[in-house]
Amino acid sequence: MQELIQRRRRAGLVARSAELDLFRANFDTPPEDERHRFLFHVHGNAGVGKTFLVREFEQIARERGALTAYVDESAGSVPEALEVMCRQFAAQGRRFKSLERLLVSHRERLHEAEAAALAALAPEAEGTPSAGSMAVARAGLAGLGMVPGVGPFAGILDPAQLAQGADRLRAGLSARFRSHEDVQLVLSPESALTPVLVDELSDAAADVPWAVLLLDTYEQTGRFLDGWLHDLMTTDRHGLLPATIVVVTAGQRRADPARWSGFADHMTALPLAPFTEAEVRGLLAARGVVADPVVAEVLRLTGGLPVLVSTLAESRPTGPDDVEDPSATAVDRFLKWEQDPVRRAAALAGALPRWLDADVFGAVLEGSEAERECGDSQLDELYGWLRGLPFVGEQASRLRYHDVVRAPMLRMQRTWFPRGWTERQRRLAAVFRRWREEVEAGRDTAELWADEEWRELRLAESYHLLCARERSVPAQALRDLVEACDQGESVAGRWTRLLEDAGRDAGLEAVARWGRELSEALDAGGTHAVMVRLLDRLPSPPPLTPPDVLPRDAMDAVRRLRPRPAAEDDRDLLSARVNRTETPAAVPPQARPPEEASPGEAPRTAGPFQGSLPGAVTAGPVPVGAAPDGAAPDGGEPVGAVPDSAQDMDMDMGMDVGVDAGEREPSGWWDVELPPATAARIRRSQAVALAARGDYATALVHLRQAAGLAPDDSGTFALMGEYHRARQVYPAALRDLRKALTLDPAHSYAWASLGATRLALGNPAAALADLDRALELEPDYPWALIRRARAWRELGDPARQLADLDRAVLLQPDSPWAHCERGDALRAAGRDEEALAHFDRALTLDPAYTSAYASRGVTLSRLGRHTEALADLDRALEQSPSYAWARTQRDEVRRRLDDSAHPPAHDSAHGPEHGPAPS
Repeated sequence: MQELIQRRRRAGLVARSAELDLFRANFDTPPEDERHRFLFHVHGNAGVGKTFLVREFEQIARERGALTAYVDESAGSVPEALEVMCRQFAAQGRRFKSLERLLVSHRERLHEAEAAALAALAPEAEGTPSAGSMAVARAGLAGLGMVPGVGPFAGILDPAQLAQGADRLRAGLSARFRSHEDVQLVLSPESALTPVLVDELSDAAADVPWAVLLLDTYEQTGRFLDGWLHDLMTTDRHGLLPATIVVVTAGQRRADPARWSGFADHMTALPLAPFTEAEVRGLLAARGVVADPVVAEVLRLTGGLPVLVSTLAESRPTGPDDVEDPSATAVDRFLKWEQDPVRRAAALAGALPRWLDADVFGAVLEGSEAERECGDSQLDELYGWLRGLPFVGEQASRLRYHDVVRAPMLRMQRTWFPRGWTERQRRLAAVFRRWREEVEAGRDTAELWADEEWRELRLAESYHLLCARERSVPAQALRDLVEACDQGESVAGRWTRLLEDAGRDAGLEAVARWGRELSEALDAGGTHAVMVRLLDRLPSPPPLTPPDVLPRDAMDAVRRLRPRPAAEDDRDLLSARVNRTETPAAVPPQARPPEEASPGEAPRTAGPFQGSLPGAVTAGPVPVGAAPDGAAPDGGEPVGAVPDSAQDMDMDMGMDVGVDAGEREPSGWWDVELPPATAARIRRSQAVALAARGDYATALVHLRQAAGLAPDDSGTFALMGEYHRARQVYPAALRDLRKALTLDPAHSYAWASLGATRLALGNPAAALADLDRALELEPDYPWALIRRARAWRELGDPARQLADLDRAVLLQPDSPWAHCERGDALRAAGRDEEALAHFDRALTLDPAYTSAYASRGVTLSRLGRHTEALADLDRALEQSPSYAWARTQRDEVRRRLDDSAHPPAHDSAHGPEHGPAPS
């Protein structure tokens, strides 16, 4: 049936003849001829027929024996576009096997790279990475140039943090991957994949006369394809393309003159305008419509817009029917020559959902006259008729109305039949809810949010409830958006578009505007920016007050209790999985601190997630040298402060926005107050993002607000306690960690952080008890094992210290902190050769690990390798000039070089905190 429909459409195509002739003639012109064009760029406004023309170009190319591939917005990157091409080439009998294999490897390596970035920059304790953690991880990849096309993420991390992480992350990737080619597949997938594409196209050129690549919806795909295509066609960076390649691009905008002006002699721009009168008459005549009054009416109603002309021509009208009726709408004109009332009703009803398949179409017609008039076989026939309408497109077995036709259909139904509109929207929402619940059966929420089918049904249900103006839906939609952010930009974008689409289609301008602003935030800064924009809907939190901020004399008294912990201790701070207060029964409220990190790096994950839902939030370390209170430079606002204009959106939401007469938006309908649990979660996400940049003070402001909104959330208090520990405000840390454990005595993160706090306060026995409890709850917890090893060291039990460190290294063999800690313990035990191997491994994993250089330097000197030792200690002091212990050891090594009489000083000079670290 589809083939017959396409033949009929093509048989009647008489417009765009000039463009078709030009493209056809290009195949008759040899590539060596200066008149031959290698690139055609079709551009014009929506509805002018760009996609239809590109498809006609594809058909012409195939008639000339060309191998063709068509790519549209369903591809989101160059690798995805290449996957689409491979599938289509294979369907034409030409397998690009080498490229297919490399694409499989790319997907595998990219997954490993994201895991490595997550571990290096934003570790999670367990479960599916959250929006906060993945934003930080992708920020690292993007900022280091490792993930093309996601540059907006880079703003989450400051340049110093990225610079400190570059060598470490690259080294971590090298350690994970089997070859340089694997690393290249992640660092620069286009540079690895494109030469293989060129080779495959060159091989194909021996068997086919032409190869044609058609890149549609270029206003979307051009964002990642345009630069790549320019390099492919204008340079030999990826190899030499065969001369028989022709490329077609089609989008709403002209070709970028800054990029393509030098290629003008080799390309042709094809601007598409609405049909001329001659083209409209020709298309109508091909359908047997030649009467001047009818043609005049079509011209008046459509303005020559191709999709509308084609719609009216398809029904082959024989005369204008009351054309002067002022109440007639555009929808009446689209369907005015369709005399069958059942078909007319079906076409109108089919516009209600954003997409259709046979099941949705049946649900749309449920209870309608069309359903009563038709049996099952007739419904199938009716659906087949709908598929053939010119304003209905099909993609991935789903039908979608063209926007310029669907919009007036929806508007007519909403304004003429407001009660019927609401009833139908509620009925469709109930259908999608029933289907969603069937998919949900027996599955947890984490699994559902990763399920594409479930997400589609949830989106459809929410869309129809918003269109029905159910007052409970705005809050639910924003809760879902927070969840969607945990799944990444692509999923979050579908929820922001949901708000745009529902607001536009239901005449709720405030909803549409809010959706647009969230979409813009997502495009500009990723899911983190969406969270920040949602934060604007919340009242500004108060600043920190005592006892969160202690007077200087009180802080000095606390510090006198014990020597300041090594700065290395403060870098482990806070990667934590915060529990979801929205679903306390489903989520064990567990969070754990990360393992120790190297200077400037986020700590690595402590182990596998256990029973968690997606949506955890994480944060990174205090960068070396960062202001502990996160003060803005030059006296500006703290990072993350809510601007004065933060309430503008709330003011807008309260406006009584007018739409059409008789359908004004209910006053304050969208002036929704976020549920406390959702508001708390947004504040937690903002807090951990701020902490990833070292701004613990502002992070604590948001966490305090979150605790006020969700006072029973143990995870929030655990994070507050850990952040206070990071800032050495130990009384506040003890208070909040005890509160977390009162709320949840099985909170392993809180026990571990409490143990670390007590260790910093000089009470290793109490610290040992707390860390024992954390490890009873979670035996494979590397961070707690390393902390307990330090407690064993303070208590004078090196055997148990080494046993815990052995276990930590076994659990996380890629952790430079674990290797450095074990190396220090082995050095203290006099096992210098073994210690040296661990320091070497730590520096392979993290070439910027200051403490590892200092420790290795001392170990090398003990082994009599004083020159190498001096080089390592020099490197440590270059990275941290105030590193007193390293300076003392370097002086000692210099003396050893002078007289070679005695071994270097013992660790006693380093004080009670084993494991040298810069101050």
